[in-house]
Amino acid sequence: MNDLSNLRKEYAQAQLTADSLEKSPFSQFQKWFDQALKATILEPNAMVLSTVDIHNTPKQRTVLLKYFNPLGFVFFTNYTSRKAQHLATNPSASLLFPWNALERQVIVTGKVERIPVEESKAYFFSRPYGSQLGAWVSKQSSVIDSRQVLETRLSELKQQFLEGEVPFPDFWGGYRLMPESMEFWQGGVNRLHDRILYNRVESAWTLVRLSP
Repeated sequence: MNDLSNLRKEYAQAQLTADSLEKSPFSQFQKWFDQALKATILEPNAMVLSTVDIHNTPKQRTVLLKYFNPLGFVFFTNYTSRKAQHLATNPSASLLFPWNALERQVIVTGKVERIPVEESKAYFFSRPYGSQLGAWVSKQSSVIDSRQVLETRLSELKQQFLEGEVPFPDFWGGYRLMPESMEFWQGGVNRLHDRILYNRVESAWTLVRLSP
């Protein structure tokens, strides 16, 4: 057994104080996201999406945040994927943004719903040609014999759909997680981390500090 107990790092980059916080969690997220962009973090929009299956077993995977606003956080997937099946039976989910280089993380929890078809179409047609084809190639989460299945299907679709002529797949689209809480975590010296939790109460947000 490998002993990892001596792997330690002191967190001392920053503190999260009341004076530095935005009143809106979305404004605070925008502030931190902009700083993550400037820090050249690899894919700062990468987030761990957690869902629960019909057996109440949690599942996680990394997906990409495509846009956000006060309505929520939007990502895209195949409607037959494992995550989509989970959300169909239990729309509660959470997102984790692990910005380790900044000694930060953000956890967002809430309910998830499909976005309107026209909104999904607008994003789909903004994607590169290869990504559009990719949505058609993969029956996400289904079992395949080999990678060659995907390569063959991609070749077929390149012959079928020329660039600029890929139709919108009705089995694919976006989901929006509408936050009920958002926690901002900043690593601190001596493991005294700063944890600020925003909770939605009707149309307003309350703010509390949590013990690390």
